[in-house]
Amino acid sequence: MGLFSFLRPKAPAAPRPAAAAAPKGRLRNRMIAGTAAAALGVVFVGGKEGVRLVAYRDIVGVPTVCMGETRGVKMGDRHTRAECDAMLLKGLAEFEEGILKCVPGLAGAPDERLVAHVSLAYNIGVGAYCKSTVARRYNAGDLKGSCDAFDMWDKAGGRRVQGLAIRRDDEQVLCRKGL
Repeated sequence: MGLFSFLRPKAPAAPRPAAAAAPKGRLRNRMIAGTAAAALGVVFVGGKEGVRLVAYRDIVGVPTVCMGETRGVKMGDRHTRAECDAMLLKGLAEFEEGILKCVPGLAGAPDERLVAHVSLAYNIGVGAYCKSTVARRYNAGDLKGSCDAFDMWDKAGGRRVQGLAIRRDDEQVLCRKGL
């Protein structure tokens, strides 16, 4: 920069990328409101996933980054903690929206139960969640049976994984609150 550089016309600023559409859903609304349910969702799922700022391959080889994010991740991707936090918030809202389409009864569920179901879907994907015994039993009105079925999702690559078994147990505790 020269002494008189301020006299030169400035180049127009590069256009900013369009902001992503704000996520929707009950959990997102609670996050904005700063409620305990939102905090529970963020702390619970974030705590189960852990934080990795550089992409890595998970136990079955899927490129993963931040707090369990797999969508669009390529090996070598790097993110800041703030980006990871934003990704988790957006992801939780998107997964909540997805599961409410196949299990609409969760919309009126206690906060803990909703967080448990969102956590499971965040880990296994909305498609797998919607086809699961967890979802089928919930839709049939068997709420306890739905919570019991979380145990069916303690495997990765066909093998039982202790970390997943612990996570499913913790999700079941949340799911059963108020039953």
